[in-house]
Amino acid sequence: MGRGRYRLGPSTARLATRALVNSMDSTDTEELAACLDRMRRDTDGGLAFLFGLSHFGRAQRQCIEMSVGTSDLSELGASTRDVLMVNSSLRVGATGRAILAHLPEPVQRKVIAEPVPRGAGPGVYRDREELMASLAEIRANGYAVGLQECAPGWNSVAAPIFLDSAVLGAVVVLKPAEVIPAPLDRYIDVVKSAAVDMGRLVGAPAPERYLAAKGA
Repeated sequence: MGRGRYRLGPSTARLATRALVNSMDSTDTEELAACLDRMRRDTDGGLAFLFGLSHFGRAQRQCIEMSVGTSDLSELGASTRDVLMVNSSLRVGATGRAILAHLPEPVQRKVIAEPVPRGAGPGVYRDREELMASLAEIRANGYAVGLQECAPGWNSVAAPIFLDSAVLGAVVVLKPAEVIPAPLDRYIDVVKSAAVDMGRLVGAPAPERYLAAKGA
């Protein structure tokens, strides 16, 4: 920018992502997949996903890994390619809001100002003030619940994953709304525990507020 000052651009996020991926060996990757498999098993066959935060173009989320058994995701109205290759808005879904809650407020307001994506479920937050209030609840509770936000007929529970104090992404389980149990305490515990385990795999000291999910 001149006078010895610099502005960090998209390449910084790209380098950081590359450094993180290169620092993980195949054992780490296998353990991440195993963690998702356990989460799927412990939620009675829920669809389990790991999403990472992406800053390319704008703050979004992108699927990194999944455990869906024999499902081809057609019941969600999406192909595997749609889930793996397409960045998704942080404005929608338990996963998006779990990440968004831990981003700086200027970024939050920019995301909240985005239009509701086409195809969002009937439970999506349309009122921007209600959406902002939901982020405070997520920070206080350590998890997010989505009631038919991303797809009609599907509910979700998500928890953020941290590297030190920075949010890296979130882990989520989706279940059909008619079979997901109420209250959600057991599913919440499973998902928060998985988020802690994944944070440790990428070198994050688990925040004390999430250790309770492990019974520590």
